[in-house]
Amino acid sequence: MSQYFKIGKLAASTGLEGKLILQHSLGKKTSLKGLEAIFLEDKKDSFLPYFIQSTQIRSDTETILKLEGVDMMEVARKLTPKDVWLQEEDFNKFTAKAAPIALLGYNLIDGDTDLGEIIEVIEQPHQILCTVMYKGNEALVPVHAENLLKMDKKNRKVYVEVPEGLLDIYG
Repeated sequence: MSQYFKIGKLAASTGLEGKLILQHSLGKKTSLKGLEAIFLEDKKDSFLPYFIQSTQIRSDTETILKLEGVDMMEVARKLTPKDVWLQEEDFNKFTAKAAPIALLGYNLIDGDTDLGEIIEVIEQPHQILCTVMYKGNEALVPVHAENLLKMDKKNRKVYVEVPEGLLDIYG
């Protein structure tokens, strides 16, 4: 089964012919050239492909998409504000290596404890929050300059010093 990574959301429709504005966290300006499809979550862990007709760069964090079968503003509006997902291969191809979202799929390590795989990255002004499944619960762990010990890109691991007591609230 393919693994999917959330890259942003369809923020709004634009124009009368059903174009959509994708707000993304890929870490670089991109037209997504060569990408065949984006995926929208139909229900939990069930993704539907939407095939791309054309794309256009709008800014560093926004790309305008024209999707097959979405030809009117009313149809496009029904797709907002839905999260957009890419399959792992496409995610790796289009994500800037230095972008925080590139940490998706890495394991978060605190001392000798593997806290689990990073399943979501939330960017904030002075830190990022990494979501991991810890003892059956979604745990938010802050990562910033003071608690990031090292990154092992080869083995896809992020070593952090989790603030004392933080994980106690999750189980």
